[in-house]
Amino acid sequence: MAEQNFVDYVKIFFRSGKGGAGFVHFFRSKHNPKGGPDGGDGGRGAHVILKGNAQLWTLLHLKYRKHIFAPDGENGSENNCTGRDGEDCIVEVPLGTVAIDAETGTKLLEITRDGEEQILLPGGRGGKGNTFFKSPTQQTPDFAQPGEPCQEGWKILELKLLADVGLVGFPNAGKSTLLSVLSAAKPKIADYAFTTLVPNLGIVSYRDNKSFVMADIPGIIEDAHQGKGLGVRFIRHIERNSVLLFMIPCDSQQIEKDYQILLNELNQFNPELLDKPRILAITKMDIVDPEWKELIQKELPKDLPVVFISSITQQGLNELKDLLWKELQLAN
Repeated sequence: MAEQNFVDYVKIFFRSGKGGAGFVHFFRSKHNPKGGPDGGDGGRGAHVILKGNAQLWTLLHLKYRKHIFAPDGENGSENNCTGRDGEDCIVEVPLGTVAIDAETGTKLLEITRDGEEQILLPGGRGGKGNTFFKSPTQQTPDFAQPGEPCQEGWKILELKLLADVGLVGFPNAGKSTLLSVLSAAKPKIADYAFTTLVPNLGIVSYRDNKSFVMADIPGIIEDAHQGKGLGVRFIRHIERNSVLLFMIPCDSQQIEKDYQILLNELNQFNPELLDKPRILAITKMDIVDPEWKELIQKELPKDLPVVFISSITQQGLNELKDLLWKELQLAN
């Protein structure tokens, strides 16, 4: 996916439709010059609805839509005719989209299933016509209700990628290379920091025709939660992953410290991320001697599974997939 085509944040001014007004009218004919009330009700204003679409992977189609207005309901009319409801405005979004009130920061809803529909802003109800108010004690009401007003406001749509496994690591830790080897994804790969500027998804094949989805997000650096590097813009994608795969290259001088830094950044962003299952992969094992693995054992974290891998020689990749599958089954 081209970097300029990946959009995971949009801010849009939405407005639902207002309800149509009820109608005041009295039936009149040649043979009935003083008929009763026959004013119809107003139609409902259109809702603004978010609908999940599994074929969408980005919010690009909404990037340049700064205003989305739903139509109003029609007014009632004579002969007890109800006004037509406004046609609901359905906005299709990728799975994993979260709607947030721009003023309060309150989470309003999230879309996680294909075809799922949720009302972002309800349309106003139509007003009642004067027929509705007819009663034995008030047989000729000369009034009707106005329609309910619309609802409007700035809303933020954020995309959090839905994936089974999220790759967590510093820039140039080998995340994109691993994704390209395990799946058909073709992320940009180069030997410098911040090669990955947008998240990438890949489907990893497993045994017996099973598979799982892996997400590579841009690298995290220390104090990312304060906005350094690429900041927290992409950390939110990790929130929707079932298992976190931490990746630290074998040429790191302090593996345990690097792991704690990554862990702290996630904790500062959202402490609930630490409740997710974690696996540590020591990458780029093709650049060190076999004896190095024994020497480094005492520097590894003791509270999580560790696997040694090389995407170039494919060392340890089957063991890694077995570990990931096992954790995914436990997580689900």
